[in-house]
Amino acid sequence: MTGTGIPLRVGLVGYGLAGSVFHAPLIAATQGLVLDTVVTSNPERQEQARAEFPDVRIAATPDELWPRADELDLIVIASPNKTHVPIATAALKAGLPVVVDKPIAGTAAEARELAALAEERGLLLSVFQNRRWDNDFLTVRRLIADGELGDVLRFESRFERWRPQLKGGWRESGDPQEIGGLLFDLGSHVVDQALALFGPAVQVYAESDVRRPGAEADDDTFFALTHANGVRSHLYVSAVTAQLGPRFRVLGTSAGYVKHGLDPQEAALRDGKRPSPDRTDRTGERWGTEPESLWGRIGAGESPPTGGGRPVETVPGDYPAYYEAIAAALRGNGENPVTAHEAAATLEVLEAARRSAREGITVTL
Repeated sequence: MTGTGIPLRVGLVGYGLAGSVFHAPLIAATQGLVLDTVVTSNPERQEQARAEFPDVRIAATPDELWPRADELDLIVIASPNKTHVPIATAALKAGLPVVVDKPIAGTAAEARELAALAEERGLLLSVFQNRRWDNDFLTVRRLIADGELGDVLRFESRFERWRPQLKGGWRESGDPQEIGGLLFDLGSHVVDQALALFGPAVQVYAESDVRRPGAEADDDTFFALTHANGVRSHLYVSAVTAQLGPRFRVLGTSAGYVKHGLDPQEAALRDGKRPSPDRTDRTGERWGTEPESLWGRIGAGESPPTGGGRPVETVPGDYPAYYEAIAAALRGNGENPVTAHEAAATLEVLEAARRSAREGITVTL
């Protein structure tokens, strides 16, 4: 591994939405990491990568990286879902630590096989679950830790969109090999967040539908988890929600917290804004913050149009923290921020949800 004072060199596989909007900017913004190579066979994306990172090297396929394994310190996989397992396997066998965008695999068994390979080789294998660093999730985590809600009884999480027209591409494909559909896309986020907050699930019930004309993959799914500690999580992912519900509603024995809207970091990254190591953007604004008008509210027994209770300042979102943690872990100064075993637990729930919806049963894990 590269010495402490020398940046760790990253090979990024894939330069679509995930690679260009999330991974490349966050890698570039992290002290101790440098984007060395971008892998894409698309000429337009190659030019985009060169324009945004003039010093970056370009490769057409991941196979071009393995002979150069000694020149790299980390492989980040942001290519389509069906490629995650084979590319991660090749990288680990080449002796390289790996970050994989979610979902790490199509099944929990595949995720555990990758984890075993990484452990056998003594290599880091991490999963990019960036929404653990969303502003609203960090706020919920703080409220729970501070005891402001009492004992949580029910956690409601919605990742809803209004996209009545199909966009096409592998994410909407009905081919099981593509691992498309909202269950494994947005579902990976809401399940991971629920497990991170409340621990393992012991029962899963789900309803999953294909609503839009011409659609092949699920685009409207609800699932309910019963956690081992008794908390119930009600999770919604949808592309056909004409009126969006609250992002979070967390109900406890002392109070409830309601939060609308979506963390601003994805929109900022799409708009070309970039975080700096001190958590400001290029204009000097604090990264990941939102206006007071979007703050959630905490209270009990109230239901006026404002949501009732008192406003709670939203903790700033912090996607850069993920790659800072990766850099620290690679240097032996910190823990893996999201392990493959955690990702496997999420996939186990998603697989159970798919079975529940298909068979109309509640699945016990």
